[in-house]
Amino acid sequence: MPTPNLGYLGNPKLRRAFTQIAMTQHEVDEYEKCMKDPAYFIKNYMKIVVLGKGIQPFLLYDFQEKMIRTFQRERFSICKIPRQSGKTITTVGYLLHTILFNEQYNIAILAHKGSAANGILARLKLAYENLPPWLQSGIIEWNKGTIELENGCKIAAYATSADGLRSGSYDIILLDEFAFVPNNIAEEFFTSTYPVITAGTDTKIIIVSTPKGMNHFCTMWMKAEKGLSDYFPIEVHWSAVPGRDQAWKEQTIRNTSAEQFQQEFETEFIGSSHTLINPVKMRQLIMNMQNPIESIEKLDIYVQPEPGKTYAITVDVSEGQGLDASAFSVFDVSQIPYKQVAKFKNNKITSYLFPTTIFQAAMKYNEAFILVEINSIGLMIADSLHNELAYENLIKIKTKGRQGQQVSGGYQKGYALGLKQSTQTKRIGCANLKALIENDRLVLCDTDTITELTTFAASKQSFAAETGNNDDLAMTLVMFAWMTSQKWFKEAVSSDVRQSLQEEQMNLMDRDLVPFGIIDNGLDDNKYEQSGGDVWVKDRRNYTPWDNVSHLWNKL
Repeated sequence: MPTPNLGYLGNPKLRRAFTQIAMTQHEVDEYEKCMKDPAYFIKNYMKIVVLGKGIQPFLLYDFQEKMIRTFQRERFSICKIPRQSGKTITTVGYLLHTILFNEQYNIAILAHKGSAANGILARLKLAYENLPPWLQSGIIEWNKGTIELENGCKIAAYATSADGLRSGSYDIILLDEFAFVPNNIAEEFFTSTYPVITAGTDTKIIIVSTPKGMNHFCTMWMKAEKGLSDYFPIEVHWSAVPGRDQAWKEQTIRNTSAEQFQQEFETEFIGSSHTLINPVKMRQLIMNMQNPIESIEKLDIYVQPEPGKTYAITVDVSEGQGLDASAFSVFDVSQIPYKQVAKFKNNKITSYLFPTTIFQAAMKYNEAFILVEINSIGLMIADSLHNELAYENLIKIKTKGRQGQQVSGGYQKGYALGLKQSTQTKRIGCANLKALIENDRLVLCDTDTITELTTFAASKQSFAAETGNNDDLAMTLVMFAWMTSQKWFKEAVSSDVRQSLQEEQMNLMDRDLVPFGIIDNGLDDNKYEQSGGDVWVKDRRNYTPWDNVSHLWNKL
């Protein structure tokens, strides 16, 4: 135990900055071992609180040691780990080693709530206080939310927010229980914070969480598993924790529920039963996510335009004030299944620039048909496309009222410059979208679009984004699905989804039918004749009672 004159602000467990301390040769040797190997340091010198036992040495499980090795080796790590498995304290151990044996390191601990982030920092403080003084670095600052050491290392706790770390510079960011951060905040966080991380070549992001539905964490995990990102995936099964066996599983399910066990211990991504698209299909969509082959100023391209193909664009417009995003999706409608080939989403673009962006994308995709949602400022976007940019393939919707397309200073009565979304059109669009996706008539690959669908759920008498999420791209899908059911669309692209579904169903029924048999009593050898390898039945009106179906089966 340190002598009182070494203590920081009267705390004898903390070493005051810039104080000298004598070390034995054994301590010098141990210091070198700890510096080289964080797992050795944790197993031999780190202490934690164990329920029912108080402060105890941290005895790493095998999977926890593998986590430490991965954090040390990889720049980007993402961990999908069951509850109560020691995942957070394992990351605390790695961070504690980092601030002790490095210089000028800046670390941020983030959780979905500020109190949770401070709780993680409190665990690190407790472990720090229980280190021998010769392993400690002197304390410069030690308060509720931050620690600063004499070696220049700093570590601070924050709630995950859209721009919480924008002004800082960090070597390591820990995102704890990231699945519990709302989608919109998570998206904005990475938009503002990722440049901070990539400023260095050795900086790290560590994401640790238990799943909570199909959200941004699910998307990031799936991309990591498929090799679509640089994150190294770490997955732990509940049985890797000593003492957890089949009996423990059965007891846990009895005391909670099978669904809760699946999510929190089997770490499965369980979607809401209230989403428009059923959870099984959602999992398939998530597995189909791809990275764009090209990105041009927020336009993500998955398939380049091909000569002779027909494309359609559906547009959802926002105010451009950093809240909801203005978005559009581009579809190849040349054949069924329809395919999403590009998408645009930007919550900062103004209504003055958005028409030009749509126009450029439409021209790129063979002068694509454009359908704009015109409930609010969308009418201004459509008007700009039609009048200022003179775009001809803007879809006009026949209406019963007087609103319409402006021509030569007047209005062409009975036509609107786009779709005025109503309860009825949205209901039709949602029903059609569900049928298109679940029957594989619409192929999606964009990460943002699929992520929005994971939270596009029942709301009163309709569907909308769950609280804290967005549905801008999802609504472009709803508009597209509504459009595919319209007669003018079927005529324009010569495709009818309903007809194709009916034909497929009839084909399935035909395949399931047992072919009619023919009874041969062996009395008429001239009943059949062979020609070119096929067997044909002659006139059967004078044969057995089965002959009345011969008109259905002429060639055997």
